[in-house]
Formats: sequence, structure tokens, C-alpha cells
Amino acid sequence: MTIQVYNVLTRKKEPFVPLVEGKVNMYVCGPTVYDDSHIGHAKTYISFDVISRYLRFRGYDVLYVQNITDVGHMLDTGEDRILRRARQLSALPMQVVETYTRGYFEDMDALNVRRPDISPRASGHVPEQIAMVEELLEKGYAYEVDGSVYFDVTSFPEYGKLSGRRLEEQEEGSREAVRTEKRHPADFALWKKADPDHILRWASPWGVGFPGWHVECSAMAAKYLGQTFDIHGGGIDNIFPHNECEIAQSEAAHDEPFARYWLLAGTLTLDGVKMSKSLGNTLTLKEALQRWRPEAIRTFILSSHYSNPIDFSDAAVEAAYKGWLRIWGAVTLVREQIKNAPEGSESEEVRALIDQTRKLFIERMDDDFNAPAALAVLQDFTRKVNSLINDSPPLTQGSLEAIDQTFRELGGDVLGIIPDQLDQKGDMSREDGLVRILIGLRADARERKDWQTADQIRQKLTDLGITLEDRPDGTIWKAE
Repeated sequence: MTIQVYNVLTRKKEPFVPLVEGKVNMYVCGPTVYDDSHIGHAKTYISFDVISRYLRFRGYDVLYVQNITDVGHMLDTGEDRILRRARQLSALPMQVVETYTRGYFEDMDALNVRRPDISPRASGHVPEQIAMVEELLEKGYAYEVDGSVYFDVTSFPEYGKLSGRRLEEQEEGSREAVRTEKRHPADFALWKKADPDHILRWASPWGVGFPGWHVECSAMAAKYLGQTFDIHGGGIDNIFPHNECEIAQSEAAHDEPFARYWLLAGTLTLDGVKMSKSLGNTLTLKEALQRWRPEAIRTFILSSHYSNPIDFSDAAVEAAYKGWLRIWGAVTLVREQIKNAPEGSESEEVRALIDQTRKLFIERMDDDFNAPAALAVLQDFTRKVNSLINDSPPLTQGSLEAIDQTFRELGGDVLGIIPDQLDQKGDMSREDGLVRILIGLRADARERKDWQTADQIRQKLTDLGITLEDRPDGTIWKAE
């Protein structure tokens, strides 16, 4: 079955056919590193992590490029985000960049987001950006004004084809400098003249200055993936103007299509409200990871389709955590039983269950990377595995190993929520330790024939959603 994707550019679901058979070139707009990563970054980058993981699972050779914006991302006031943050911290701009770039990758590592194959920085590719601006000037798509260079949107008739916004609908800029320098209010900066006190500055044919935000992605995507590549990803918030400008300048410069498939992740709100520092309702990933296991956050993100909006709340993450605990409980039970299970190959019943699970999982993921539906398949597999384990006779080593491999492959390699083993400092290990202490106390009570205490311990655990199961080789627990 061919993978089907919803292409934002064509506004329809269509078969995914890469330019080169068996190979996928993918570019995803990365973070602007001027502050700590927040939970919205988790929504975007977990989504594309799963997409890249699944493409590899399906046998594609994936080259995944995700940029780091460390210069040129301008605020509405015309101020560079990096420079403003550097002033706030009384630090050098590159100190800011290094601090938050490292923090970003630490957060992504914690969430089991695999690192891109290439993470190019805008500041390290200024020559490529200058070369693209020169090409646009030469072809008549750009113009220079007093050391700054702007893209002339009226010269590119297809401007707006991704977002659907018409040129005549664009509002005039709010600053006088924008109105007087630009020929059209929607024209965007390719290169900006640097004021004398502007720290981030490079020499160019138009004088000392710095690149605009949009040109970096076009220049770096072309350098590493070619002028036309397969997938462009990012957040829906950047569809206009950033993604729109990328298309215009790239296709104008190269006379070739830019990205063939546009996959954009939906927005994330916090308790129903868009995150904003001015509202004081931002949640950094470091704060979130102090409160919840990374698997809980990841499962929560995957409970919604990547293209849909999602609302982050304590209750929603707790619900996702309980769902993940049910899966992890089955995984740990299977892995524990392998050690003492009777020898033998996998049974026909287990093979049929695994084959059906893999078939349904692939069908769901082939349908525009539908992670919530794939997660539901894994949850159903978990329920059936628990039933098989509770039946007699006990499962053979071959059956249990095949089940474990299925969890590792679908839940681990693709969805990224089943680790080989949990961090011993994690909450789950503490929970397991505490439950086992209570199981030990209950066993002591039963040995003393103190049935009342033993029953109270069982009931208290049941009230917390933890079920005990007494077996000849000991008592096990499962989260319901």
C-alpha cells in the first residue's frame, strides 16, 4: 500500500511518491534559539520525528535536515530576537545561541526525538544566502534600497499559493521605515543593512548587514537537499509569511519547484489559550519534564493527528500517562516472563495476532501518518497480549520474544514511546519500587494470616488503578 499524505500545497490527500525511488529528502523549519524550548516545540518536532521514523520503518533512505535560526528572525519592531535576548541577559549573541541550542537538543533528547541528520545554522551559511540574493537581483525579482534588499512579491504571480492569501489582501506594514523603503507592503527582506550598533553583521555586495529570516531556509534546503526536494515540514503558524516567502524566493531563483509535499503541524494551546509570554502562560519543556515522564508527554502529543490543533492540560497529559502505563505494564510483564517461560517457538495464535497488528498499524500510518489510530492499534494489541498471558497454558519463550519484538518495533522504533529500559531515576522506577514494597508488605501480612491488612493493601492499590495478580512464582502488578 502506498503512503497517502495531505499536501497543504495542493489541499488534498495524494499518494506519496518521492523524486528518487527509495529515498526521501525532508526539510523541517527548526527553532529560533533565543529562549528555552516550550511545549509547542514538542508538538512540532515529535510529530516530524514520528514521520521520519515511519518512513525509515517503511524502508526509505531518509535525509532529514532541520535548521537552527540563530540570526535574522525579526520582531514586528524590526529588532532581531537574538539581539534583544542578548541585551536582556547582558550576554553576547553567540552565548545566547549556544545556551539555547544546547538546551533545545537536551529537551529533544529527553523526549526521545531523534536528532536530524543535518542541523545547519543560519549564521554558518551567510555566503549561500548572499549568493541567492544576488541571483534574485540579477533575475529582477529583488531590488536594493540603501544597503537593504527586498523581494518584489509583485514579480512572482504565484505568491500566496501555499497559504491561499491574495496579494491585494496584505496589510501595509506598521512602521514608517517599512512603508517608505518597500515598493509594496508585502515585500520581504532578503538582506538588511546593519545599523552601527548591530552586533550580528557580515560584509556583502550591498554593504555591511545581515540576512532576513526567510532566505536561510531556502539557501540551506537547496545546499543539502537540492533545488527540489520531497517533504517540507514545520508548524502551521509559519505558513505565512515564512513558508510562503520560502517558496517565492526559491522558485524565482531556481526556476524549479521547491518542496513537492508540504506537511504542517497543527497548533498547541495551553488550557485552551494560545501560549504567550505577555499572558504569562508559557510552559517550557524543562518545566514539563519535571512534572511528567517524557513518555507521557510524547503519548499525549501522538494522541492527536499531527496536522490537528491540540490543547495541553494536566488532565489530558495524565490521561495519556495512564494509557502509556497500560502498554508499559504489558511490556514489562512480557519481558519478565521471557526469563522463565517454557522453551518453544511462537504459537500460530501469537503469529496471527502479530501479523494482524502489524497490518493494521501500517494501514493507519500509511494514511497520512495517523499516529492516534496507530496508537489505538498498539493499545488493542496490549489488551490481547494481557489476555493471552492470563490464559493457560503459559506462553513459550518464542511467543513472548515475538510479542516483545513487536512492542519494540511499533511502539519503540516508530512511535518512540517504548524504551529498551526505563531510566532508573525516572518516576516509573520509583512507582514500581513503591508498589513492590507494598506487595512485599502484603506478602508478609498474608504469611502472618493477617488477611485484613493484606486486603486493605490490595484495595488501596486498586483505588489507585493498580491491579495485583497472584501467581505461583510471585505477585505481579498492572496499571489499569
